[in-house]
Amino acid sequence: MKKYKTYSVPEATKRMERYCAYQERCHKEVHQKLKEMRMIPDAIDQIIFHLLQNNFLNETRFSQAFARGKFKNKKWGRNRIVRELKFRNISKYNITTALKEISETEYLQTFQELAEKRFAQLASENDLQKKRKKLANYLLYRGWESSLVYEKINEIVR
Repeated sequence: MKKYKTYSVPEATKRMERYCAYQERCHKEVHQKLKEMRMIPDAIDQIIFHLLQNNFLNETRFSQAFARGKFKNKKWGRNRIVRELKFRNISKYNITTALKEISETEYLQTFQELAEKRFAQLASENDLQKKRKKLANYLLYRGWESSLVYEKINEIVR
C-alpha cells in the first residue's frame, strides 16, 4: 500500500501560492497540481478562488507571458502559440490579448532570421524539392503562417 502525503486546505493553499508566485500558471495547471495532491473538488475550488482573489492566478497575465516567452525563446509563430493556449483552455479574449504582446516588425524579422538560418543548415541537401519540404515542415511545425512560409520558400529556394 502506497502512502500519500495529505494536505490541509491552508497547507495546500500556501503550496499553491508558492507554485504560482514562482512562475505564471494557468487554471488548468493549478487544477492538475491540486488533483495530484489528492485534494477534493470542494477544496480545489476554494483554493483556486483564493488564488484568483489574491492575484496569484491571472489568466490574462499568464497568456501574455506565455506568448512573449514562446516567441522570444522558442521562436514559435502565432499558430503554435494559439494552439498551445487553446490546449490550456485559455479564452479567445485572452489569446487575442496575448498575441498583441508580439510586435509585427519583430515577428517578421524573427521569421526571416529563422528561415535563413534553417536554409543555411540545409546546405548539404542537394535535392531542391527535399530542401523546400524540409524548410516548410520546420517552419510550419513551429507555427508560422503557411502564406509566410511558402512566400519565403519561393524567395530563397531556387
